[in-house]
Amino acid sequence: MQQEITTAVAATLKALGVAEPHFVVERPGDEAHGDYATNAALTAAKGLGKSPRAVAEELVAQLSGTLPRVESITIAGPGFVNFTLKRAVFAEMLLQILQAPEEWGRSHSKANETVLIEYTSPNLFKPLHIGNLVGNIIGESFTRLFEYAGATVKRLNYPSDIGLTVAKGVWGLRSTGGDPSNIDALGEAYRTGNHAYENDAAAKAEIDAVNRSLYAGNDPELSDLRARGIATSRARLSELCEILGTHFDTEIFESEVSELGKEIVKSAVGSVFEESENAIVYKGEKVGLHTRVFVTSHGLPTYEAKDIGHFTLKEARYPDWTHSIIVTGNEQTEYFKVLFAAMKELFPTAANRILEHVPTGFLTLTTGKMSSRKGNVLTGESLLEELMEEASERTTKSHDPHVTQDIAVAALKYEILRHSTGSNIIFDKERALSFEGDSGPYLQYTHARIASVEEKAGAVSIAADVGNPPVAPYQVERLLMAFPEVIAAALAERAPQQVVTYATTLASAFNRFYGEEKIADPADPHAPYKLALARAVRHTLKNALWVLGIKAPEAM
Repeated sequence: MQQEITTAVAATLKALGVAEPHFVVERPGDEAHGDYATNAALTAAKGLGKSPRAVAEELVAQLSGTLPRVESITIAGPGFVNFTLKRAVFAEMLLQILQAPEEWGRSHSKANETVLIEYTSPNLFKPLHIGNLVGNIIGESFTRLFEYAGATVKRLNYPSDIGLTVAKGVWGLRSTGGDPSNIDALGEAYRTGNHAYENDAAAKAEIDAVNRSLYAGNDPELSDLRARGIATSRARLSELCEILGTHFDTEIFESEVSELGKEIVKSAVGSVFEESENAIVYKGEKVGLHTRVFVTSHGLPTYEAKDIGHFTLKEARYPDWTHSIIVTGNEQTEYFKVLFAAMKELFPTAANRILEHVPTGFLTLTTGKMSSRKGNVLTGESLLEELMEEASERTTKSHDPHVTQDIAVAALKYEILRHSTGSNIIFDKERALSFEGDSGPYLQYTHARIASVEEKAGAVSIAADVGNPPVAPYQVERLLMAFPEVIAAALAERAPQQVVTYATTLASAFNRFYGEEKIADPADPHAPYKLALARAVRHTLKNALWVLGIKAPEAM
């Protein structure tokens, strides 16, 4: 409906003499002003040399009768034009949802795109970092938004399996005698190595030597410890991703791209890169950025060169990509500006396609560190485990452990995705796990409640039907119609928090509706319609939760 009205208003403005109309069609804050409103008259008035009210009157006159699903078009205030839909439109919407629930909210706006989305990308050889957990949750929501728009999406993971972090862990394992097949031992080994590196000059020299040996592969004992620790980290990461509802189509490791990236950079000296004090750099100042080193004066590839090699391998696997997105911390925003500028010079394919960095913020807690058996650092793994334990304590023993796990994941994802992408996150455990108000479990509970209502209605032989609607649409019906618009806006604005807000508003509206209306009442002639409405709300909630990467249990 929003697009239908937008198209009609634009055509009318052009007929009135506005060459390039600029306006919005949106839902008014007050339902009394109709289902949609536009500021088109206000934005066009100056160019037409008329008052906004006069332009609004012309719009109403021209549009009347051209929109078959609109009941009335009125003017409000200084020149806002309001549209009220016909009652039958809402019944048609319910029927559409019930007939194809999984298609509700989907579009084909990105049907011709192949989108590569890279996220999570942890440092292996230690428990999952809290920042990688945040990136996983935000990245997964982006993949689903693009999938909902019809794009072919490839999920990519770029783990770091070599370098100083791994060297600290290997050194720590050898020092502590830890078991490389145990993830807790890896965490302890990394903490030991990191502390020694920062506080003991002799240990630092040893760890640097371990790092060189691991790159060279000339010490079988060290290489074996690294390989076993990496295998343990990968296995644990797979377990966590399964819990979080993520899978990857491709994993490319840092160890695969180092030499490749270095050679590509060296081959482009004089065209894209320059030599400076025995290093190879990209002079970003020529495009309004800053200089970055791609190969050090010691001949070692930096992260920048490794990302060049990584891009080459990604493109080899997916040569038809149209859009590449990397989800990682906002502290790397300037890094990616320079990297993308260099890539566009280096690779002809990159020059004409979209390279995008989606920044993520830092997560902190409202009440200090959660209790954790994993040491004195809050990791993504310990946060998830803590929520799962807490969810188990707050639910009955009869609950399926998988449902308890789903509740914990919902609590975590909702709290992260409710914030705008790139902003810092203050994580409130009590709010996150609440079954009332703004939380993932609240949305899940509402979904399960509707499933229970449907079961009760079926027990008294009420079947969903849209043939006999009440005279006026319910508020929750009006909200349902906004779902496709919210999904489209969340993708366009890179704002999954809009889906969170919408789902919460919809759940609250349904719960108010449920408190005021009887659904499983055979004596109510509108009961079949109310049941159809309830079912449509459940399907919409389920779809919204899917976009957020949250499961929708049938019972809680």
